[in-house]
Amino acid sequence: MADFLDTTEIKEALQNNNQALAVDKIKKLLEMAANTPLNIGITGESGSGKSSFVNAFRGVDHRDDQAAPTGVVETTTEVRAYPHPSYPNVTLWDLPGIGTTRFPADQYLKHVGFERFDFFIIISDTRFRENDVKLAKEIQKMGKKFYFVRSKVDNDLQNAQRSQRNFDAEQTLALIRENCKEGLLKEGVQAPQVFLLSNFELRHHDFHRLHATLERELPEHKRDALLVSLANMSLKIIKKKKEAFKSKIPHYAFVSAACAAVPLPGLSAAVDADLIARVVQQYKTGFGLDRPSLQRLVAITGVPLVDLTIISSPLTLDNINTDLVLNLMSQSSAISSLTERRESYSFIPLFGVLVAKKLSHEITERALHNFLDMLTEDAQDVYNRVINHINS
Repeated sequence: MADFLDTTEIKEALQNNNQALAVDKIKKLLEMAANTPLNIGITGESGSGKSSFVNAFRGVDHRDDQAAPTGVVETTTEVRAYPHPSYPNVTLWDLPGIGTTRFPADQYLKHVGFERFDFFIIISDTRFRENDVKLAKEIQKMGKKFYFVRSKVDNDLQNAQRSQRNFDAEQTLALIRENCKEGLLKEGVQAPQVFLLSNFELRHHDFHRLHATLERELPEHKRDALLVSLANMSLKIIKKKKEAFKSKIPHYAFVSAACAAVPLPGLSAAVDADLIARVVQQYKTGFGLDRPSLQRLVAITGVPLVDLTIISSPLTLDNINTDLVLNLMSQSSAISSLTERRESYSFIPLFGVLVAKKLSHEITERALHNFLDMLTEDAQDVYNRVINHINS
């Protein structure tokens, strides 16, 4: 975080009246904060649903050009990287099933480039097999995290419903989960963590448990990278995204205050608008409200694009730029008043600079809170429209 708060180069650029350079430095600060790499290794036996999981996790339809190929035969014979379409710093790596290679478990990890991965997800569509256990033990030896995912659990539920007189979905899932854990414990896997998922309905069953576990066990910067890359699978995910974005607002306000320390009338407002526009674009992308994200949502859910864009905020419908930001800020009487006060103080040496810094901090903080609230409401609205469409 110390690097993120270093505003020296921005202040130097402003002191030299080089606004373009200052804006470029701010852009790099934002990119550094938003581009934390996260690499997730997805492995398992042939046909276990690895590629389907990769696509579902990234919010990509299996027919999309960016999708991992799926099929009834083994489609992964080498390590393949699938960057998130909106966050290329978040990459899911579709790894060949260990049973399809000539490498034993310890050599397999070297073969796929073990060190690059932040954690592994080991997928099976039935019980976890000998090769899964061997791989888990090797990962455990090397001190990295791994999680077992039982895929296609919707098939198990359908079979149980057909064969049981008093079918109980939660009881059936609990039994499957415990059976998986017991089998892994017998094979010597320490404290196995098992999650039951359906690749076609990722928001159901244990996905939220998986996400909560990753939140708890990942470092904070990696946790945020994971969160913003997730599709809005629930209102809870949207709320968590809002809280993550909200926690960074004081840092952006600090950058704004640092820029206001350079006593050039009008310059601080221009730099603030550019800073705020870039941050708001991050919010928009993180909430999946940019047009490419909405189009991917259309492909997956079948909801018409026009239904997803009938929302109240101009932030979602328009391109985010400084003119739009300044226009929306001018519509807030509180922010307009603060901006006028800052401009009047910017002419006063020493004391005026101190007041301008404080006002810039407050303006940026208030504006970002307002815009974040607007986009959160839009994300909730889009989510509800999708759910209503699915349930209709």
